Amino acid sequence: MSEHIQLTGTVPASCNGKRLDQALAELFPDYSRSRLKTWITDGCVRIDGEPVDKPREKVIAGMELEVNAELVEEKRFSAQPMPLDIIYEDDAILVINKPAGLVVHPGAGTPDGTLLNALLHHFPAIDQVPRAGIIHRLDKDTTGLMVVAKTIPAQTHLVSAMQEREITREYEAVCNGPMTAGGHVDEPIGRHPTKRTHMAVVAMGKPAVTHYRVVERFRNHTHLRLRLETGRTHQIRVHMAHLRHPLVGDLTYGGRPRPPQDANPELLEYLRSFRRQALHAARLSLHHPVTGEWMSWDAPTPADFLKLVKLLRADRNDHAKE
Repeated sequence: MSEHIQLTGTVPASCNGKRLDQALAELFPDYSRSRLKTWITDGCVRIDGEPVDKPREKVIAGMELEVNAELVEEKRFSAQPMPLDIIYEDDAILVINKPAGLVVHPGAGTPDGTLLNALLHHFPAIDQVPRAGIIHRLDKDTTGLMVVAKTIPAQTHLVSAMQEREITREYEAVCNGPMTAGGHVDEPIGRHPTKRTHMAVVAMGKPAVTHYRVVERFRNHTHLRLRLETGRTHQIRVHMAHLRHPLVGDLTYGGRPRPPQDANPELLEYLRSFRRQALHAARLSLHHPVTGEWMSWDAPTPADFLKLVKLLRADRNDHAKE
């Protein structure tokens, strides 16, 4: 299936001398720059009735622009009935509390059973939106809040807001080692030079900034609240490992069990059996893509995370009495 798109507009004075793709982006903000560029190179755009295929073509105020294109659906994925913990929903967006173990998008080794498959079942029309409206991801074993766009205009707005750092994402985490104070990490992240499935702090990586503060200290662990400025793959996990405070349960980045000395058997066993990174996307805040209203949501901390904190707190308190 595909949808025919027909758009017309006059180049405004503010776009005089600009590139064609820039002018189209200003005239038709419901569509992403990359999509508009594709339509130009595919010959779907005319200037004053003449076809053009170069995105860098300069335009002059008063020129008439016309787009005739097909909005082709991307690769088809199957809709699957799966439970979704929906925190908020309207005609433009969905906010979901993702559980641990749920993969966001089909890929190698996970052809289905993902959040995307569940979204297609919950709202079939979302198959007209690239990536079923998913604009950011959480790792398989990270819990918490994600926003999903239900329309192309909402997706275009939210992707831009994400790029402009206008969406606030706050996390809770438990890391190994006692941290004395909060701070921030401003280190670029890119693909690990030898472990291709891992990310790492590398000189030629993309800019990445993570802010963190201490919520509670334990004998050999720290409960943190973190805020992302950027959204690189595995960003919090990589940055905390870079500080030599990897997240509890994150075996990929060095978060093997590090129990405090003389820990009780229950804590020892729980740390050994905690097989996911102790990371939860706790709060999400953004301007609504249609109304502009500033909205914020909080996701309850999952039970396994709460039990981890409870056991670490009990261990600290027990040893403080000695």
